[in-house]
Amino acid sequence: MNTSKNKEQNSASASVRTTRVLAVGSLLGLIVLGLAWELWLAPIRPGGSWLALKVLPLCLPLAGLLKNRMYTYRWVSLMVWLYFTEGVVRAYSDKAPGNYLAMVEVALCLSLFTACALHVRLRLNGAIKES
Repeated sequence: MNTSKNKEQNSASASVRTTRVLAVGSLLGLIVLGLAWELWLAPIRPGGSWLALKVLPLCLPLAGLLKNRMYTYRWVSLMVWLYFTEGVVRAYSDKAPGNYLAMVEVALCLSLFTACALHVRLRLNGAIKES
């Protein structure tokens, strides 16, 4: 009986690790995309723009995600919708290549939200089962 319980715990911890990696990877992807987009790939003004500063709020939760802080996963899953909204608006209003970059931003936002939501859910389920 203990072996099935151990397998279940290992499976749950593997899922938590996977969601953590996906969340951190998506957040890093949003940071890199935001910088590259506004400085080199399709800036609003030639030579880059101050809009690259939009990635600074994304740098704040990086430490919390790396330290596996539950609170950070919760508020990042809410903050990411600001970037999702920007991506949707620019996907429909920009011309190529900006609209394609906006679609990548939307995909990264959805990935980050899903990873954070699943991470919180898995950790809370694990805490409930342990008690």
